Order: sequence, then structure tokens, then C-alpha cells
Amino acid sequence: MVDPIPIFREGVASMVHRTLGLHWSGQAASHHAAMQLCEQARPDVVILDSALDPNCHLVKLLNGGDPALVLVVLVRDVSRTQQYLAMAIGAGAHAIVPRAVDSRRLSEALRRAHTDRRYIDPALSALTARPKRQSAARAAPGDGPLGQPKGAMPLSRREYQVLQLVAEGLENSAIAKLLFLSVETVRTHVKSILRKLSARDRTHAVTIAFRGGILVAQLDDHAAVLPAQNAVARSTR
Repeated sequence: MVDPIPIFREGVASMVHRTLGLHWSGQAASHHAAMQLCEQARPDVVILDSALDPNCHLVKLLNGGDPALVLVVLVRDVSRTQQYLAMAIGAGAHAIVPRAVDSRRLSEALRRAHTDRRYIDPALSALTARPKRQSAARAAPGDGPLGQPKGAMPLSRREYQVLQLVAEGLENSAIAKLLFLSVETVRTHVKSILRKLSARDRTHAVTIAFRGGILVAQLDDHAAVLPAQNAVARSTR
């Protein structure tokens, strides 16, 4: 599970533990932690809070990193729009469920998503019928870095992880240790990030990323992976 609120993660973990056929692989509270966790735990299903991924970058990166992974997005009221749901599905989300759903409906959604690789909660189905077209002004390029629409993702999966850690204030050596890379490889990624974002330096790159919607302000200070309980429901086979 990827969610910024510890007690919410723990509540879902409790539901998974008591549901026959589901196995809890763990939890994370940030994009970087989620990607690292999925690489380590290789879960079958990830439950993701929409507030942590308003531009669906994490959905797209997780889907690209493991096409077999099933992604279940818990939609908060603020994201309950045709545009967001269309964007999430387009990025690779397999299931869309209200975040306020009860445990019985969530467990059913996990099963259906894992079996059918497609599930829309009935409460949201009307919003997925015919997404509204974006106006030409909103869809036009030029709002974000490199002439891309605001919120577009110009970076690779690894570059995105490196940029997240740069934004947390880590130096290249610390980033290399966390990502199990050489320092030189991290330097190469940083240079590529600066080039793609047309940034003067690391601080400028982070500023551009936040302004362009590539990075999202952390909703919780405890953004580390919880290693004893890593990223979501893995069905038993």
C-alpha cells in the first residue's frame, strides 16, 4: 500500500490479514519508497492513494516497470472527476475505488482487479463513461518544462527516483547507496535531469519539478519504506 497516513495503511493491512487468500507484502509513503519497495517485494497488487499521485506519474512508472502488476487507485473526493479517472486509467490503473470504501468492498475490488485486471467501483462508474474533453488551452503545450503540458513526465523511472532523492536533500553518494548504483551513474542521471528540465543546477531542477507538477509535496513526514511490511496485497496461489 502506498499512502501518506500511517493509521490508514495499518487499517488496510488489518483488513488484508483477516481476508482469506490475501497476503500483506507491506507499505510505503512516498513515490521513491513505493518504487523501491515494488522492486524488492514484487507484489501482485499495489493500492495507491490518489492524493499522492495527482498527475498519475507513479501509476505510469509502476505499470511500465512491471506490466503484470495490478494497480488499484483509491480516489479521494478532490480527485473524483472524469478527468482524473480517465488520466489514471490511461496511465495504467486497473481498478478505481473510492478511498472511503468499506473493507468488504475493498477486498472484493482487490480480488476482481487481480482476476479480471479491470474493476471500477459502481459509485464511480458514471464518471468513467465519457470523460470530458480538455479545452485546447489546457491541452496546449508550453505550461511545463521543455514545452510539455504541466504535469507531464519527461524523466525516466530511475531519473524520477533520483530527482525525488535530490529534492529530499541527499547528495550523490547517499543516493547511490540507497539505489544501489555507482556515484558516477547517479551523476549521469543528475546531468540528464538537468538537461531534460532545462535547469541550471539541482536546486533549480527541483523548483521546476514542483512548479511543473512532476514532483508533489510530501503529505507525510514519515516517507520511508516500512521494511517489515512492504507494498500491498499479494494473492496466495
